[in-house]
Amino acid sequence: MTRTRIAAILVAFALLALVPLVVTDSYVRHLFIIAFIYAVVASNWDLSLGYTGLFNFGHLTFFGVGVYTAAILAETVELSPWAAILCGGITAALAALLISAPVARLKGIYVVLVTFAFSQLAMQVVLSQSDITGGAEGIVRIPYLQVGDYRFIRDYNLAYYYTAFAMLCVSTVFLLAVVASPFGKSLRALRDNPDYAASRGISVARQRIMSLVLSAVFTGIAGGFYAIYLRVASPEVFGFGTLSLALSMVLIGGVGTIIGPVLAALFLTFLTEAMAGIRGLEDARFIVVALAMILVLRLAPGGSIEMLSRLRLGAGFRSRRETTDTAGNRS
Repeated sequence: MTRTRIAAILVAFALLALVPLVVTDSYVRHLFIIAFIYAVVASNWDLSLGYTGLFNFGHLTFFGVGVYTAAILAETVELSPWAAILCGGITAALAALLISAPVARLKGIYVVLVTFAFSQLAMQVVLSQSDITGGAEGIVRIPYLQVGDYRFIRDYNLAYYYTAFAMLCVSTVFLLAVVASPFGKSLRALRDNPDYAASRGISVARQRIMSLVLSAVFTGIAGGFYAIYLRVASPEVFGFGTLSLALSMVLIGGVGTIIGPVLAALFLTFLTEAMAGIRGLEDARFIVVALAMILVLRLAPGGSIEMLSRLRLGAGFRSRRETTDTAGNRS
C-alpha cells in the first residue's frame, strides 16, 4: 500500500472515532455499530474470496457459530459476555477447520456447493437442538456487556460504539498485516495461478485451510458481539438474506482490497436503512443493492476502490495535461 492510501485510511478511521462526539442520536450510533459488524464480516470474507480465490459460501456460518456460541455461553452457562465473545472466535475457527477438510482440494462449483451445504447443515442443527439453541425462536435476553458497575446500555450506545469500532480496527490491522506478509503473497499466487504456485513449493491445501481459519476468527468474534449487543440469537443469521447482503458488500467494495468491503459495509448499511424508511421501497431495497452490485461489477470488476482509483488517476492526468499545455503556451 502506498503512503497516500495509508494516510487516507488513517484519516477515515480517525473521523469514525470522532463520530460519537458529533452524533448523539442513539439510533444513528446503532446503525454505525451494525455497519462495523458487517464490515468485519465482509473484510474477513475478502481474505478467502478475494485473496485466496476460494468461493466460500459458508462464511456466514462462521458468523452464526459465533452468534450462538456467545449466546449459549453467556445465557445458559452464565459465562462473562466478554469471554463469550472471544469464545465465538475460537469456535468459528474450529468450524472453519472442519469445513476446510473437504474444501482444501476441491475446485470451482464444488467449493460453492460444499460450503453452502455446510451453512444449511449448521442452520438445521440450530433448529433441531431447540433445548440448547432455542430452535426457531432463538435465544433472548442475553446478558449485556459491563465493566465493573458500568453497564453499556445506559449511555446511548456510546460504549458499544467504541467497542465495535475497536473490533473493526483490530480486525482491519490484522487483515492488512496478513495480506502484506509472505503468507499473503502466497495466497495471491494461489489465486492467480495455482499450478505455478504449487510448482514453487506452495501447498494449496495448507494455504487454503489457513486462509479459511484466519478469516473465521474475527468473523466469529463479530458474531459473538452481535449476539451480546442485540441480546438475541436467531436462525436468521444463517439465512440467504444476510449472506447476499454481506456478499454484496465484498463485491461492491472491491474483491482483494480489504478496505473496499469496509467502506461498502458503511455505505450499504445506511443506504438500505434509509430506503426501508421510505414508503414503497421497503422491499425494493434488496433489488437496488443487487442492481448496484451488477452495475459496479460491469463498470469496474475491482469494485468501488477501482472506480475511485480511476477517478483519482483521471484527475491527475488532467492536471498534468493542463500544466503541460500551460507551459507550452508560455514558451
